[in-house]
Amino acid sequence: MAYTARPNYKRSLEHNFDCCIASREPYRYRSKSANPPAGGKTLYSVPVSAAKTRYVPPFSIQSQQRNTMVVDAPMTGPSSGSASARGKTDQKTLRLSVTKVKFGSNNSLNKPHKSSSFRMYFDRGDLPIKMEYLCGGDKIGWTVDIDKLDYSLYLPLFFDGLCETEHPYKTYARQGVSDLLMAGGEKIHTVIPQLILPLKNALSTKNLEVMCTTLKIIQQLVLSSDLVGPALVPFYRQLLPMFNAFKVKNLNCGDEIDYAQKNNMNLGDLIDETLQVLELHGGEDAFINIKYMVPTYESCYLN
Repeated sequence: MAYTARPNYKRSLEHNFDCCIASREPYRYRSKSANPPAGGKTLYSVPVSAAKTRYVPPFSIQSQQRNTMVVDAPMTGPSSGSASARGKTDQKTLRLSVTKVKFGSNNSLNKPHKSSSFRMYFDRGDLPIKMEYLCGGDKIGWTVDIDKLDYSLYLPLFFDGLCETEHPYKTYARQGVSDLLMAGGEKIHTVIPQLILPLKNALSTKNLEVMCTTLKIIQQLVLSSDLVGPALVPFYRQLLPMFNAFKVKNLNCGDEIDYAQKNNMNLGDLIDETLQVLELHGGEDAFINIKYMVPTYESCYLN
């Protein structure tokens, strides 16, 4: 039987070959949703390199289209490649920065406390004090008669040194405050508004030694004069928030012996004692103001 060729076989073969070639061309548009070229040219005859690059916001659906470049976020630098490359670079930079903070010489996590005005005056030699080395321990000596000092200048200055944790600053500041309160008498209550900010800064350090020392100083301040207790009542809103935060911070050693009890460094007990001193010497408005700032406090008069 003789073979009879179909009249349209060659045409269909050429058509299939052209379709295969067209499907393998990498620089042709495949979707009408892609970026159309400018100039009114045919969509499927313009190469990608001839189309205009569009800048799209990051993390958007447009960033997955062709001929688009992701713009940088506000906190990043100029673009240097694709978004994935920049993401890898940012993660690497962040990892290196964290390692530098953790192991580097400039460790920002262990910065010392901000230097106080007391330290500046002490380093310049403007304070009338000196150290006396005795058999029972070190003690500061005053080069000027303490009764002739200006309490409006020196008392807030020494109170500002309560936040110091390094020797000899903390030794001079704490003993200086104690000596000034013992000899102050009626001159102290006029300086109370200037003492609130140094006391608040010392309590805000959240250092156990500094906070316990500050609480003892507050008790000595209230007991130094009968006028100090009522004068502190308007400033309870600045001082008592830290009391409320650390009131339950007591030492629980179980059936063991607390050998540090003689130092009276239990923060929770010191806060209770200080609140009782404030209530006893603060007048008739002291308890309601303490109760407003420390809701768990119970009156020492009723108990």
